[in-house]
Amino acid sequence: MSQTAEINELEEQLGRDIGRYTLDPLGFVRYIYPWQRPILSNSPGPHKWQADVLDHIGNWLQSPVTCYQPCQIAVSSGHGVGKSALCAQLIHWAMSTCDDCKVVVTANTGDQLKTKTQPEATKWFRLGINAHWFDVQATSIAIKDQKHERTWRTDFETWNVARTEAFAGLHNAKKRILLIFDEASAIDDKIWEVAEGALTDEATEIIWLAFGNPTQPSGRFRECWGRFAHRWKTFQIDARYVTGTNKEQIERWKQDWGEDSDFFRVRVRGEFPRVGLNQFISPEVVAAARKYKAEGYTGFPKVLGVDVARFGDDRTVMFLRQGRHSQIVGQYRGYDTAQTTAQTIRFMEEYGVDATVVDSDGIGATVYDQLRFQGFGKRLFEFHGGKPANDSNKYFNQRAEIWGLMRDWLAAGAEIPDEPELEMDLVGPIYGFSAQQQIQLEKKDDMKKRGISSPDLGDALAMTFAVSVAPPKPAEPTKYVYPGQQSQSWMR
Repeated sequence: MSQTAEINELEEQLGRDIGRYTLDPLGFVRYIYPWQRPILSNSPGPHKWQADVLDHIGNWLQSPVTCYQPCQIAVSSGHGVGKSALCAQLIHWAMSTCDDCKVVVTANTGDQLKTKTQPEATKWFRLGINAHWFDVQATSIAIKDQKHERTWRTDFETWNVARTEAFAGLHNAKKRILLIFDEASAIDDKIWEVAEGALTDEATEIIWLAFGNPTQPSGRFRECWGRFAHRWKTFQIDARYVTGTNKEQIERWKQDWGEDSDFFRVRVRGEFPRVGLNQFISPEVVAAARKYKAEGYTGFPKVLGVDVARFGDDRTVMFLRQGRHSQIVGQYRGYDTAQTTAQTIRFMEEYGVDATVVDSDGIGATVYDQLRFQGFGKRLFEFHGGKPANDSNKYFNQRAEIWGLMRDWLAAGAEIPDEPELEMDLVGPIYGFSAQQQIQLEKKDDMKKRGISSPDLGDALAMTFAVSVAPPKPAEPTKYVYPGQQSQSWMR
């Protein structure tokens, strides 16, 4: 037998083997990947919850009663449980076992598609023993067959309520349709409505999956467990009970936020929050503050906030606020504590500052001590964000409190520098509620895990709200001595 004939025979056998799993996605996933090899951590197969989802789809398709009815599955989960991996495996199964299969994948943001969903799909397609069947690109995956490359494919689409064609035209009569919503909680309700109206083809395998962290207490993703529960098979996955999740990080979150806090419910337990887990400060408020022009603020005290860098990629920032006006007076990378102290003294003297607040957690304590040692302790205040808030009924700690005061100040009308980077800092943090229903701001470390930089500019401005300072006393009026009039200074 020639080498070409042998290859063709092996290829035909591979096609027959894979064809056995046309209605069995769980069997396909167990068969197609090298589970026992180090690249997959010598795992015996998919996680139990993943296997449950795959098995449900297989049972749905194998039943003559349901096979041509839309199979709708919603998965709400904590972080790191393997949602993107399951998305990728389902795409691979769908395209490998049905001619001219049509797959559309969307996510909450374009970045989610580009940096997580699509790369994960690339990884699993390349791990499969039929990797040579497919042309994997940045925005699509197609069969390597010129006759079918336009009809047998996966497209990664960024949703847009103004352009819903990709979802409105989702038809593939008598074939297979797979629609995946990744991070579905943040996908606009309009996209859900358009997609639902399009999934009406007769005698067609239609599978619609919605995955996500349950960040919103309302919306179509939440309603999969509510008024549309009769249409959706739902799974709720707790990250604590999935192998491979970071149990140490989960325990830290439990200690920091409380097991019953909205943050822990969403990020770990996969349960919906009692209230929205949104940006603490709205983009609209910050956009207005960038254009606001403060007046009549010169009679108010000047407060300097100093946020001292803790890590190499963070900055030391110095922010000056006077009434409704604020400005960045300094931001530095790589400064040591002596340089930071010297610059703080410079600005205290240059601007005639009435109060200086230094973040004294970590190495900021050294700056505070040096300022006191050099005789600047009279109008100097140290700030510790983890201490109990003054208004402990409302705020979890002092950091949440000063951000709350800053948010109120911005909303009432205030001038901030017209800087995009500052806007990103102010709208970056999300918030939740502690077990005692206190407002609890997201930690910097947790922001970084979401791919968001430490809000150094925002923290420095917020620290100017950590103290209440009386307005400066008006200067004594100068007494004018008329020519020829004797000065009375000899009487003092």
